[in-house]
Amino acid sequence: MAGGVHSQPEIQIQVHSRKGGNSVYPVEPATTTAASSGGPAFYREIKHFKKWFPWLIPSFVIVNVVTFLVTMYVNNCPHNSVSCYAGFLGRFSFQPFSENPLLGPSSTTLEKMGALDVNKVVREHQGWRLITCMWLHGGVFHLLANMLSLLVIGIRLEREFGFVRIGVLYIIAGLGGSLFSALFIKSNISVGASGALFGLLGSMLSELIINWTIYANKIAVLVTLVVIIIINLAVGLLPHVDNFAHIGGFVSGFLLGFVFLIRPQFGWVSQRYASRAYSTSAKPKFKMYQMVLWVVSLILLIIGFTSGFVMLFRGVDLNDHCSWCHYMSCLPTSRWSCNTEPVSCMSEQTSNQLTLTCSNSNKTRTYSLSNPSTSKIQGLCTQLCR
Repeated sequence: MAGGVHSQPEIQIQVHSRKGGNSVYPVEPATTTAASSGGPAFYREIKHFKKWFPWLIPSFVIVNVVTFLVTMYVNNCPHNSVSCYAGFLGRFSFQPFSENPLLGPSSTTLEKMGALDVNKVVREHQGWRLITCMWLHGGVFHLLANMLSLLVIGIRLEREFGFVRIGVLYIIAGLGGSLFSALFIKSNISVGASGALFGLLGSMLSELIINWTIYANKIAVLVTLVVIIIINLAVGLLPHVDNFAHIGGFVSGFLLGFVFLIRPQFGWVSQRYASRAYSTSAKPKFKMYQMVLWVVSLILLIIGFTSGFVMLFRGVDLNDHCSWCHYMSCLPTSRWSCNTEPVSCMSEQTSNQLTLTCSNSNKTRTYSLSNPSTSKIQGLCTQLCR
């Protein structure tokens, strides 16, 4: 064109397919000579959209598996129970199905290893249980389900956003799940990485919303995510599943996604990586709706966690203020009951015989035992009352 006006070099836009839909990423030309000479152009990923090597999520999986093995070693079923499942595993054998159908340790062992016990958190100042419960699992089935989900969801997110942001998001979302659970469940222990996993699911939804222009099939991705989330939350309505941890983790992760997973708009990226000689009017790094979501989410997170911790350590039971909220964690039907009251037994030792009477059902049974340990009595009581 006449007048010495040069065309502005642009950052190329390429569409990459990824699970859940197509996303658009800008790439910067590696060299300008190849493109200007008509030869093949080579591109490299720019910093804001680079792909990361996922190592943290696999490390989390290893930590969870090792922790479960240590828990089973400490459990030592043959020493603390009359009968065990898979006895050929020795001290790694599982508690009876009647006590733990997930193929795992006793509740006493889980509590010893750091399960979430609200009474110990509040009265004995063991706040660390809000974190340690995330790395414990009730059994093999529980562990496999959570770890497979963590690999599928977590690796994708870590590859896109890096280990720092996803690692921090995972821990905080898990803490949010534990905190919400502790405000409702006062009499039972809770374990599992489900709260953190639902945090990752929530962050995937908020990442889609805050980076709306990156996705090619926005509606398809949104519908897929919403269906997956609804199905997983519906599973939490079954008995013996802590859906409060799921809900707390999901809400925490949803808000954290707006804070940690925000991406700059393409106009700002193109302007930054273009030559200064061709720079035009400055464009903001983030769009207005992105900044509004970022600020609102950060404020809600601060208010939510602060008020949650205050209520927890003041001994507030949210069930007293919400008569229907218990249905969010278990929906009773004709096929199952939601009664999860802790079990207790009256014991009587005479010579080599131990007699236990379940306080909940008045069932009685006599065992040929001499001087049994407290953990063994507790295990027998649990088997008798279930």
